[in-house]
Amino acid sequence: MNTQLIGKRIGAGRKKCGLTQEAFAAKIGVSAQAVSKWENGHNLPDIDNLLIIAEVLKIPYASLVEDEKKEININFRSRLFHEDNMYTRIKTIAQLENLQNSFAALEFMRTHHKGQLRKGSRYATDEVAYINHPLMMACHAHAMGIHDDSILAAILLHDVVEDTDTSLSELPVSDEVKEIVNLLTFRVLPGKSKAQSKAAYYEAIRKNEKACIVKMIDRCNNVSTMAGCFSREKLVEYIDETETYIMPVIDVVKKGSPAYSDAAFLVKYQIISLIESIKTLIN
Repeated sequence: MNTQLIGKRIGAGRKKCGLTQEAFAAKIGVSAQAVSKWENGHNLPDIDNLLIIAEVLKIPYASLVEDEKKEININFRSRLFHEDNMYTRIKTIAQLENLQNSFAALEFMRTHHKGQLRKGSRYATDEVAYINHPLMMACHAHAMGIHDDSILAAILLHDVVEDTDTSLSELPVSDEVKEIVNLLTFRVLPGKSKAQSKAAYYEAIRKNEKACIVKMIDRCNNVSTMAGCFSREKLVEYIDETETYIMPVIDVVKKGSPAYSDAAFLVKYQIISLIESIKTLIN
C-alpha cells in the first residue's frame, strides 16, 4: 500500500467531514498523534483501523487503499486495414479467379461511393473512405473461403443503391447479383412503420442464402467498429437488432449450406464475443 497516498486521503476525508484530528482520533479510538502520523505518511494504519476509517469517512474501503490509476496512453486505429491495399487485393483475386462480376463491381463501387466517408471512431485521427467497409467485407469473406463471384460482387455493391444516386438497373453485374443487392437495400414500405419494414426486410433476406451471407458479414464488420462511433443508446439498439434479426440470418447459412457452415460459425462467434464484451462496458 502507498503510505503517502493513503495519508493524504485520510486527511482530505477528515477535513471534508469537518473533523479535527482530535475528534477524528476519538472516533477511531487512537491518539491525535497517531492520526497526524498517518496523514503525514509516517505510519500506515493497520487493517482494522483502515476499515474503521473508511466507515467514519463514509467512503468505500477500496477507494481509501487502492493505488492511483496510472495514465494509460492508447493509440486508436482510424481503420483496421487500408482501403488501397484491400482494393488491390480484391482486384488481384478477381483477375486470378476470373470473377467477372466482382471485377466489374469493384470499380463501379469505388466510383459511386467516391467522396463518401465511413462513420469513424470518435478517437480517429483521420478520415476513412466509405469503400473501406465493402472492401473489408470482401477480404473477410474471401479469407473465410467464400470465393463465389455473385456473393463477392454483392458484398462490394450492397450499399450502392441505398446510399448513392444509383438505380438497380445500372449495376454492371448479373441479374443474380442485382437481386441480392435489391434484397439488401432497406426501404420503408408504403403504409408500414420502420419497425414493420425492418421485419419484412429481414424476412426477405432469410429466403435467399447468398443475401444471408452478405448480411452476416456486413453486420460482423459493423459490430467490430461500432464501439468507437455509436452512442450508448445506439449500441443498445444495434445489439438488440443483431440478436433479434441477424442471428436467425446466420442460422440460415449455418444449417442450410454445408459449404459455408464454418464461415457462419466464425462470424457468429465474432459477433457474439464482441457484443457480450460491449454489454459489460455499457451496463
